[in-house]
Amino acid sequence: MPKFIPKDNNDFPPLESADMNGFLAFGSNLKVDTLLKAYPKGIFPWFNEGELIYWYSPDPRFVLFPQKLKISHSMRNVLNKHLFKFTVDKAFPQVIKNCRMVKRKDDPGSWITETFEKAYNNLFLKGYAHSAEAWQNNELVGGLYGVLIGKVFFGESMFSNKSNASKFAFIKWIEVLQKNGIELIDCQIYSHHLESLGAELIPRKEFAGLLEKLIV
Repeated sequence: MPKFIPKDNNDFPPLESADMNGFLAFGSNLKVDTLLKAYPKGIFPWFNEGELIYWYSPDPRFVLFPQKLKISHSMRNVLNKHLFKFTVDKAFPQVIKNCRMVKRKDDPGSWITETFEKAYNNLFLKGYAHSAEAWQNNELVGGLYGVLIGKVFFGESMFSNKSNASKFAFIKWIEVLQKNGIELIDCQIYSHHLESLGAELIPRKEFAGLLEKLIV
């Protein structure tokens, strides 16, 4: 049963106490210390405007091992044509803002609330959150952001205003992470889009074990 955590507390319960949807706890806060305690345990916030902060740890967990990245023939053509320019951490506030504002199919709103946005901008200023960007004609057209701790990148969200822009940013970012020794990408929950790029489901227990090894 999900546990209530007071606002001034970040004492998370065991992952096994999450319900069948991965809902683990509610309450607490989005301070840097709290987020840096949650992610290494395999816990992330996910809630809507006006709600208490909900914390999740789904089972199974959707992940990508960088060496298993799949690049389709069509995406190789996109990469070879140099349609986009790639950068890292050049436009974090704009990336998270776009992720918040983008219209998603069958989704009337966004879990990226104003409070959430401020918290992750703060994580970026502290050096823990990062963004990967795709540009075209000096315009930001796609990107993603997440949290980097140890040898794990915890992906949060991505957006695309041009066809293939987010895939381009994702592929280029994974290549950068792999070159820097990052061994695991957390994609949180299943999506067909990321499965096509090589992401897979693994048991939560296995995911937690990997975090213990890769985050020291």
